Formats: sequence, C-alpha cells, structure tokens
Amino acid sequence: MIRSQRALAGAVATVALLALAAPPARAEGGALVIVPNRTTLVLLAVFVVLVPVVNRLLLAPLMGVLDERESRIEGARRRAAELAEQASALVARHDAAVREAREISNAEHARTVEEARRSQHATVAEARRLAEGEVAGARSRVAAAVESARGALRGEARALAGEMAERLLGRRLA
Repeated sequence: MIRSQRALAGAVATVALLALAAPPARAEGGALVIVPNRTTLVLLAVFVVLVPVVNRLLLAPLMGVLDERESRIEGARRRAAELAEQASALVARHDAAVREAREISNAEHARTVEEARRSQHATVAEARRLAEGEVAGARSRVAAAVESARGALRGEARALAGEMAERLLGRRLA
C-alpha cells in the first residue's frame, strides 16, 4: 500500500514539474499562444494542495480496502489449497479402504466358493456311493430273480417238452 502511495505521489510531482517546465505552446502562424498565466498557476497550486487530501481521504482508504481484499483472497486460496490437500488425502484413504474391503470380500467369496465345491463333491461322492450300493443290490436281486426264473422255466420247459412229445407221439412217455 505504501509503495502504491509513493508511486502515485511521484507521478503527481512529475506531472506538476513537467507542467511548470513546459515552454509556452504556439501554433503555426502565430494565432494560438498558450502561456501559463495566473489561473494556470492557481489551478496547479490547488492540484498540488488537493493531491494529499484526496490521497488521504479517498485513495488511501481505497488502497487499504484493495490490499485487505487481496490478503483475504490470498488467505482463502491458501485455505482452499489446504482443504484440497486434505480432500486428496481423504480420497486416497477411502480408496485404500475400499480396495482393502474388496480384497477381503474377494478372499471370503473365494473361500466360500471353495467350501461349496468341497461340500458338493462330498455330497456327490456320498450320493454316488449310495447309488452304486443301490445298483449293486438291485443287480444282485435281479440276478437272483433271473436264476429263480431260469430254474422255474427249466422245470416248466421239461414239463412242456414232455407234454409236447406225448402229443406228437400220441402216447404217454414214462
């Protein structure tokens, strides 16, 4: 703020010196002549007197407000940068937690699937063993029934063969 006030005061002083040191202006042909007169000097004196007053009453408070605004903006930017860093850290921590939870979930899922497969294999093996036992029992029952039927059929076949021979021969066989 002080630097800007000094720059403004320097610019005003430079303009005042240039106005005082400037030679009178003359137009081509000598028709227009501008020479500093008493009014110009009075205006210049009023200007030089009013510059510090205007600076103190208008420009200094304005520059103070602008400097305060700039410092607030810079503070807000720093705070925003800090919040952005905190948010990035929170996002990274959240992503790590999600990744860890996903890994745990996948491991649990794989373990559950493997247990289900083992259980299924055991159930299928037990069912196969029971079915094979049933099939073996049924085969032995069928084999016994076949043997029984063969024995019964042999006896009936002999009786039928004797009866057919008797009919063909027309006599009774002994």
